Amino acid sequence: MVKISFNKYYNFFSILSSFLIIISLLLLIFKGLNFGVDFKGGTLIEIRTSKNNANISMIRDSFKQMNLGNVNVKQFGNETDFIVKFEKKNSNDSEFIKNIKSKLSSSIGDDFNFRRVENVGPKVSSELLKSGIIAIALSLAAMLFYIWIRFEWQFSIGAILALFHDVIITLGLFSLLNLEINLSIVAAILTIVGYSMNDTVVIYDRVRENLKKYSDIKIFELSNISINETLSRTIITSATTLLALLSIYIFGGEILKGFSFAMILGVIFGTYSSIYIANPLLVKLNVSQKTIIKEED
Repeated sequence: MVKISFNKYYNFFSILSSFLIIISLLLLIFKGLNFGVDFKGGTLIEIRTSKNNANISMIRDSFKQMNLGNVNVKQFGNETDFIVKFEKKNSNDSEFIKNIKSKLSSSIGDDFNFRRVENVGPKVSSELLKSGIIAIALSLAAMLFYIWIRFEWQFSIGAILALFHDVIITLGLFSLLNLEINLSIVAAILTIVGYSMNDTVVIYDRVRENLKKYSDIKIFELSNISINETLSRTIITSATTLLALLSIYIFGGEILKGFSFAMILGVIFGTYSSIYIANPLLVKLNVSQKTIIKEED
């Protein structure tokens, strides 16, 4: 078995992770997240035009002339597809979309079609945002409860810190890159929580076994032995998951890019935190065989 000295880098990566968490929190506090229509409310329209028939500036100017409030236009996938988002003020107008099509035709011509139209009211969007936050909080609480009864309290703290590390840094990256947060991203974060916990539990199980098996080895070296013993499983699981996610990211189309990107970050950070967040904490708390025996008694 190949033995890698992961424990030599515990302090370095602990400092690095602390720095990344602080930066992510500052981004979330001062820059915030780019919430999509699901959470902000408004209207989203996906437009497909003929080749070279229109550009972002033309479409943006056309929509701004319609007095729809703040309008955001961006390219979506290829050069002929665009996403337009705006606050819908004429929510009671049954002919609202038809009127938009008519006015847009007079500006850029008739050679376009609306491929998708989504509308979320302010009340529904606020409820969706609240439900998303509650779902993430409850999943973290459930994981805390599970790990608390499954392992000793020292293990529980390490696992929960690893979870918070993965979620906060993932959200921090989304804030930095100004990527849209919608319901699919919430689903990705919930999946990240499960994946990260699963990886951490596998290593923790081996640490407990080795604590009972090698009473004369300190936790600093024992954690390294446990990581190396489970390394092949970690690499195989992470690599196969990443292959599937990369395929979705590359070939799944623009709609799935946000979800697959969040999942890719989650797999990478989840694997990393299982090694360099969860295990170093066991070392800092000086977990030993006495800890296991005392808890079992």
